[in-house]
Amino acid sequence: MIVTARTHIGNVRASNQDALLVLEGPCGLFGVADGMGGHQAGDVASRMAVEELTATLGGKKPSEKLLRQAIQEANRRIFDAQMQDEALSGMGTTLTMIWEDKKRVLLGHVGDSRAYCLRDGVLKQVSQDHSLVAQMVRDGLLTQEEAARHPYRNIITRALGTDETVEADILELDKRSGDLYLICSDGLTEYVSDPALQEILSGASMEEAADTLLRLALDGGGRDNVSLVLAEVTP
Repeated sequence: MIVTARTHIGNVRASNQDALLVLEGPCGLFGVADGMGGHQAGDVASRMAVEELTATLGGKKPSEKLLRQAIQEANRRIFDAQMQDEALSGMGTTLTMIWEDKKRVLLGHVGDSRAYCLRDGVLKQVSQDHSLVAQMVRDGLLTQEEAARHPYRNIITRALGTDETVEADILELDKRSGDLYLICSDGLTEYVSDPALQEILSGASMEEAADTLLRLALDGGGRDNVSLVLAEVTP
């Protein structure tokens, strides 16, 4: 895959609690961790997640078992750190990432950061939000339009580091030349709709698309950190 990435503190926050996972190679690792917690704790959680996955998975052939173990170990490290240091109490992070080999892509996902795949001009969200409003939509209690305006739309139901164990979604996706993956924090999807994402990703180079998406999120308000990774499958 060829890759480009962007991260920005946004217009309001005092620090950037997002962390990017970009490790290129035959078995590339690409993703976003969106930290949460008081003061600098979110920074710590997201950075720990990225460091653990890089150290554990870097250079290895993708395996669902190994990915699940690495996510659990990252969860344990973050949980233990917050239990041992009062300044880190309450910290956690989302994690959305892909791990590629020649014929497939493994998706690992916890939280409400998102992964999309653009294939043949059609954009599909391949992760499932672990959030209160997303679950209400799945249960038929809210429409997508109501969820987008709901006051509790930022409450997530799963995160790394908030409990001793975590349930991660692991999906295997087939890999096709020309596929374009977008992995992003909710600082982007809060301001840029799925139809707009599809239009921008379909009509511009990766570098231009990344710059445009970041600008739209900031111009729309930028009340959160904004992070995104674009990864395209090449022949």
